Amino acid sequence: MSADALYDLAGKGVWVAGHGGMVGNAISRRLAAEPLGELITATSAEVDLRRQAATEAFVSDVRPDAIVLAAAKVGGIEANRTRQADFLYDNLMIAANVVEAAQRSGVERVLLLGSSCVYPREAPQPIRESSLLTGPLEPTNEGYAIAKIAALELGKMYRRQHGLDAISLMPTNLYGPHDNYDPVSSHVMAALIRKAHEARVAGAAQMVVWGTGTPRREFLHVDDLAEASVVALRHYTGEEHLNVGCGEDVEIRQLAATICRVVGFEGELVFDTSKPDGMPRKLLDVTRVSELGWQPRISLEEGIADAYRWFLDNVAESG
Repeated sequence: MSADALYDLAGKGVWVAGHGGMVGNAISRRLAAEPLGELITATSAEVDLRRQAATEAFVSDVRPDAIVLAAAKVGGIEANRTRQADFLYDNLMIAANVVEAAQRSGVERVLLLGSSCVYPREAPQPIRESSLLTGPLEPTNEGYAIAKIAALELGKMYRRQHGLDAISLMPTNLYGPHDNYDPVSSHVMAALIRKAHEARVAGAAQMVVWGTGTPRREFLHVDDLAEASVVALRHYTGEEHLNVGCGEDVEIRQLAATICRVVGFEGELVFDTSKPDGMPRKLLDVTRVSELGWQPRISLEEGIADAYRWFLDNVAESG
């Protein structure tokens, strides 16, 4: 790995697949500050990436120089647990179709975005990139994780066989503007922000948090991931994926307390231990991506405040 392996984005046509989601939106906003030739986007109504013919026709038509694959079916622990086939199929098809289309159309670079849930449930902490495929996965998100592992391996094998310059980032838990606040399918950060807001508005005495509150999680603001993506596009080439995180984790109970402080809910936190905890801990070793010169800039409390402002402006029915 060398920071000297530069890919010049100037004048390039870059397709951000999945630009409407939280990750794709952040990367699109960050790339808009670059001297690109064109920032290419398409909605799911314009091209269904689960369909091979549609995906190949789109890529052949727009001919991007580089692709950032941010499109994915994502969800929180309950959605992942109860809809494993959907998460496996959709994400498998999206990755396979985009990578194959990139190869067929001579795309110069492809950036694949994974998730830290690909690592074994009992992986040594902090988790190094080499921990991949060394043990059983967390059962509650196995379908999603297998799809992301397959996408990672697909990029690797296309690099080896076809010379496709596919690189992969493995971000930790993400949050920020354009997050999903659906009560059923949201991730923990968005779910707790919504719960705290609704509890404050209702004047509730208590707020229920799923699980024991003891699992530890690492959180990264999506704008920091967007910066890491641009750094990787410019400066990294290689088949091994790079972890992207902040290098610090917090207990879920600590996260909930911080969210309540930002939102202004002063009631009691109650933990529903009948609900699943998921992995006991998930902290990434970010040594390798740091060697490229990238560091996260947004603190947890600052990031939560930013996410809550977006929630108030775009989701909340009342303040």
